[in-house]
Amino acid sequence: MADELQTALRAGPFHAALRAAVEARGLTLERLRHRLAQRGLQVAVSTLSYWQQGLRRPERPESLRAVLALEEILELPPRSLIQLLGPPKPRGRAPGVAYSTLLRPARALADILDELGAVADDRRLHILGMYESVRIGPDRSTAARETLQVVQAHEDGADRYIMIYQGDAGCDVALVTIRAVQDCRVGRIRRDAPAGLIVAELLFDRVLRVGDTHVMRYEISDLSGVEAHDYERGFRHPAGQYVLRVAFDPDELPVRIHRFARRGPALGELAATELTLNTHHAVHLAAATLHPGLIGIRWSWP
Repeated sequence: MADELQTALRAGPFHAALRAAVEARGLTLERLRHRLAQRGLQVAVSTLSYWQQGLRRPERPESLRAVLALEEILELPPRSLIQLLGPPKPRGRAPGVAYSTLLRPARALADILDELGAVADDRRLHILGMYESVRIGPDRSTAARETLQVVQAHEDGADRYIMIYQGDAGCDVALVTIRAVQDCRVGRIRRDAPAGLIVAELLFDRVLRVGDTHVMRYEISDLSGVEAHDYERGFRHPAGQYVLRVAFDPDELPVRIHRFARRGPALGELAATELTLNTHHAVHLAAATLHPGLIGIRWSWP
């Protein structure tokens, strides 16, 4: 084991050296996470697992500090691990905006993403296309939402999509269910009742490489029964085509409907266009490309 570790530290790659060091010291990933936390460094067990499997690489400043701490914890020569990382990989996408720009309960969301080891996940994937169908029930609540989504990898190692749902005011997160319909499966789910937030992993059946695409379809059902007045989708980064269709129960129709776009929940609308119900009691919007911000459909009840 000692010879294998020394060879890995000399030749790399980083993930092989980290895995050999962990095995040589006989520490579990949970124990490593605890030892890092004692030093004020919060790294999820899943992140440590991804690092040693080569599915992700530490690049952010806090991640690099964790690598330096791991060298001490694993009793390795100084900078023996971090030197195997080399220069940061270039990122092939335009800069985005913070979650706090798009969601009011940004702190609650940040805590959930950190727990899932998913803070940097959205840097790995680009949304090429998203097609959503929302159904408003006879009680005026958002009964169901189905999403067909096409993503493309900007970095090696993406094997999941982090789905974020914020219910309408008064939503009971315990009554919200997520169902994988095609080409994905539901992993861990986290709920924050005060913020009305649900975050779920949608797991792929393979690890994507740069340029790979993946198509998935999933559904969210909310049985809270609270009255809905709009549906909007936030995009942190530029995205491809987006189509949203909202259908209403024929016995409970709104009186006015608008399409809108805005930079954030506390900011004014950039554009608003009135929409007219078709014979199927539905309206839609279509956007060829999207900039970071919020886009959606709003309606008024009689």
